[in-house]
Amino acid sequence: MRVILAEDSTLLREGLVRLLAEEGHEVVAAVGDADALLRVVAAHLPDVVVTDVRMPPTNSDEGLKAALEIRRRHPGVGVLVLSQYVEQRYAVDLLTDRAEGVGYLLKDRVVQVEEFLDALRRVGEGGAAFDPEVVRRLLARSEHPLDVLTARERQVLAHMAEGHTNNAIAAKLHVSRSAVEKHVNAIFDKLRLSDVDGYSRRVLAILRYLRS
Repeated sequence: MRVILAEDSTLLREGLVRLLAEEGHEVVAAVGDADALLRVVAAHLPDVVVTDVRMPPTNSDEGLKAALEIRRRHPGVGVLVLSQYVEQRYAVDLLTDRAEGVGYLLKDRVVQVEEFLDALRRVGEGGAAFDPEVVRRLLARSEHPLDVLTARERQVLAHMAEGHTNNAIAAKLHVSRSAVEKHVNAIFDKLRLSDVDGYSRRVLAILRYLRS
């Protein structure tokens, strides 16, 4: 995949460049601020952008704003956002538009190389990849809306929120795909999403109730 990196920490940025190159990815640009990120994305149109949330000049949310702008201007470019902390609003903002080609990982996850590369692959292929800790915090925000779900259904929903397919969830839970599909359908029914078409139901199952 063709990747652009945006990270103000030179050490982490260069480390990611080397890691991705070793894994066969082409890093077409690596920058340290959000303005430069927008410029190089427009120039190169990569498969995936990996960006920090907090970047110069204010080190607040410039990276996130750039990520949202990239998703608006270049819908075919996947965006994987990295953050030092679980910032729930940012995760919800990324999901608000659509959940294709988007991810949110904690920076600690980067040192778990296989998980980071798997998330990058999923985002590059048009899927989603959300950090399990982010999902746990989001689910914890919800009170009554998810009380209608069984413990297993909440577990399946958590994996759905991370961006895993039904096959991947089945492997993680050591159950059959058909069992997962039954749980997913039950989630849609209980959250009154059965009449919504397409992949967006997986997003709405999380977003509609976690934003309340």
